[in-house]
Amino acid sequence: MGSTTTSRKKIVGSDKFAQLLLNVNNDLAATKSLDNALETLVGITTSTIGAERGTIFLNNEKTGELYSRVAQGNFMREIRIMNTRGVAGWVYTNQKGAIILDAYKDDRFDKSVDMRTGYRTKNILCTPLRTVTGETIGVSQLLNKSGAPFNEQDLEILEAMTKQAAIALQSHIALEAMEASRKQELEFLDVVSQISSELELSSLLSRIVSTITTMLDAERSSLFINDEKTSELYTEVGEGLGKNVIRFPNHLGIAGTVFTSGEILNIPHCYADLRFNPAFDKQTGYFTRSMLCAPVTNKDGKIIGVSQVLNKRGGSFSSEDEARLVAFTSQISIGIENAALFDNVQNLMNYNISMLSSMSNGVITINEDSEIETCNDSGLRIMKLEESQQILKQKATDFFKGENEWILSKLENVEEGEYIPDAELTFENEKISTNVSIVPLKSTENESLGTMIMLEDISNEKRMKSTMSRYMDADLAEQLMDGGEGLLGGQESIGTVLFSDIRSFTTLTEELGAQGTVALLNEYFTIMVDCVQNEGGMLDKFIGDAMMAIFGTPFPHDDDPDRAVRAAIAMMNDLNDYNMRRAKEGKLPIDHGMGLNTDNIMSGNIGSPKRMDYTVIGDGVNLAARVESACKKYGAHILTTEYSFKAFKATYRTRQVDNMIVKGKTKPVKVYEVLDYHTKESFPNMIEVLEMFNNGMEFYNEAKWDDAIKYFKKAEKANPKDKASIMYIDRCTTLKKQNPKDWNGVWVSKSK
Repeated sequence: MGSTTTSRKKIVGSDKFAQLLLNVNNDLAATKSLDNALETLVGITTSTIGAERGTIFLNNEKTGELYSRVAQGNFMREIRIMNTRGVAGWVYTNQKGAIILDAYKDDRFDKSVDMRTGYRTKNILCTPLRTVTGETIGVSQLLNKSGAPFNEQDLEILEAMTKQAAIALQSHIALEAMEASRKQELEFLDVVSQISSELELSSLLSRIVSTITTMLDAERSSLFINDEKTSELYTEVGEGLGKNVIRFPNHLGIAGTVFTSGEILNIPHCYADLRFNPAFDKQTGYFTRSMLCAPVTNKDGKIIGVSQVLNKRGGSFSSEDEARLVAFTSQISIGIENAALFDNVQNLMNYNISMLSSMSNGVITINEDSEIETCNDSGLRIMKLEESQQILKQKATDFFKGENEWILSKLENVEEGEYIPDAELTFENEKISTNVSIVPLKSTENESLGTMIMLEDISNEKRMKSTMSRYMDADLAEQLMDGGEGLLGGQESIGTVLFSDIRSFTTLTEELGAQGTVALLNEYFTIMVDCVQNEGGMLDKFIGDAMMAIFGTPFPHDDDPDRAVRAAIAMMNDLNDYNMRRAKEGKLPIDHGMGLNTDNIMSGNIGSPKRMDYTVIGDGVNLAARVESACKKYGAHILTTEYSFKAFKATYRTRQVDNMIVKGKTKPVKVYEVLDYHTKESFPNMIEVLEMFNNGMEFYNEAKWDDAIKYFKKAEKANPKDKASIMYIDRCTTLKKQNPKDWNGVWVSKSK
């Protein structure tokens, strides 16, 4: 025992180690950001101690979380865990280091991380990240030391290096907090400036609500305006409200209390406050935890409304939040009054401008006595009238009746311009699709002169769009109607292709016959296409009993690979529901496989002058088809290439099932199976199976056939229907006999 201690002291006190600590200090001092410092420290600790991976977790006192940042593509992704969870949480909570020689035998280790990432954690070295004053600001963790396992000497070295780096890390943390605060203040000033120049009332209110939510790091916010005529607080702009207008007496609830008292209320636990009305939570399904509510006062000191902010992220609202909300609401009142003033001026201008600019549409004016004063030629044509005498001088109540009576309620309640898109009117027993605008007419003294109705006939456009949507994706048809033909000329982009194909379709057709087969395909494709379009994908084509969909062209999104895999998971879930209905009717179930690939693809209008088809081509498309065909081999329903897998922004339950060269290719591609749709019944003991399977794959890649077979058999025992494990048992048995000398873990597929 004494010799070991002496050895440690000798190492820690050596000139070489002192130089190491000096290098740590110098390298960290040269870093320009917290992300750079974390990356540098991880690099130094892993290389010095000889570990495969390393992570620096910093503690967030406000949220009680340990967080780290990792590079993912062109951006940094933040990983957060509770500071009591896992090995890192244990070390932080207990304020002492830990050496774990076998991670999977330690109760503190969280196996789910390995399950999600496919990485195999063998041993762990973890120590608190302490400052020179002894304050613990985080945790340093190393994984999988090469050669010998981690030891006490490694722990002592890691503690010394992290302690040396703590000063630089603290400096970067402080600078980052200062920069965030400065940026927040600049954003506040910029938003205030923009709001001061915003004159459109509805846009102004939407921006105010969005800004408050972001500024205070909350989940939702609302702006209630006082209606002096009814003594009610109402809102038309609020996150989570949809298009609903909420009204209630201006003395009720927390908002009413703030309106009547003029005082700010900061409530950390709403359900413990008797003034809180939980009825709206019950109606919407939303759960309100904390609330900050402040009066909105105009320049004369009159309270004109209330701003309400819900659910501060990571805790309760602070006094700083109160001060920021008060400062901001003082600007809100100015913006609202300016916008209201501009709205009145704009309405006066719209009378003359609208009459001149909308003559291609139907224009009808109604005077203050509710009589129809004028109607232009386009209005007569749309309403199937031969001459103006059929409408002029009639009461609006006499003309707009029957199925058109709904316009009268709009005329009675109109206070600001109202736009009703795709409204249906009936004239001479013929239904007309129109966009209706109703605008109040005002004099220079702001006295009512009546109302103007503008009718835009969109019947032909609607019929054309409906017809086109039967032959192509509805979104594409709409873009073409809006003049987006340039999209079809050919373009290169990154896209994710999804292929799906029904299994054993010939057997089904023999049983169903021609008419039954067509009916089955119509039901099946209706379900599948909805899943694709719900995620913003575009159906490219049907290929017999197969279908091809594209995510990312002609209209790209930031998360097209995620949209594609979510669509595939939904297709499996909806197919399972469909099969349950078929089983109750005594019908055979349907099975299918899907393949996903993300790559450069060429898209455009391809064909002849007599028949064109908007589609995509390229190697990326072919690879998706090859991967879909491989589903049968592994007993999988959803397979994705490594290119889609690397592009996913979210985490899905997956496993790598092969590293293969598909037919027609020379470069190997890693293939992953997506398992999120499975239930305990469809894939029993999933966690155990994946653990055994991943162990088997590790030995398979190392050409250790007997060890690989042992683990694949364990996986098969846990789930006898796991075809991938069964296939690898046979493959390893064959490879064991062949004994390839140049084995690199790559399997050459002989079939498509």
